[in-house]
Amino acid sequence: MVRIRLRRIGAKHQPAYRFVAADKEDPRDGRFLEILGDYNPRTEPPTVRVKEDRIYHWLSVGAQPSESALQVLNLIGFTERYERYKKGESIETLLEESKQAQLAQNIDARTRRDDIVKQAAPKEKTEEASEEE
Repeated sequence: MVRIRLRRIGAKHQPAYRFVAADKEDPRDGRFLEILGDYNPRTEPPTVRVKEDRIYHWLSVGAQPSESALQVLNLIGFTERYERYKKGESIETLLEESKQAQLAQNIDARTRRDDIVKQAAPKEKTEEASEEE
């Protein structure tokens, strides 16, 4: 059975993931059939880029998404579009809608949550210092 799941990439303590179509029996980071996209949870908000047309294909031939992959796909509204696809809506309109949603996010892929927290901390300290004076 083919599963759509997340494959871990990235260095220690810096996880990033790829969406892949892989056989259910293969190891998490082992052999896969096709790369379907990527997910970076370290950006704020998390970056998700997928080839929706290929995911539609794999789901239509019987692939099942893993729980974690499905949760990430829900972040970008994929499941709602897939339900509309199953009801007969044109794939071209759904793909165009997906592209518009991705462009609207406008995320800097280099931004990391840790960096954002570190940048916010000095600002708070300077604000406290100015209030004391």
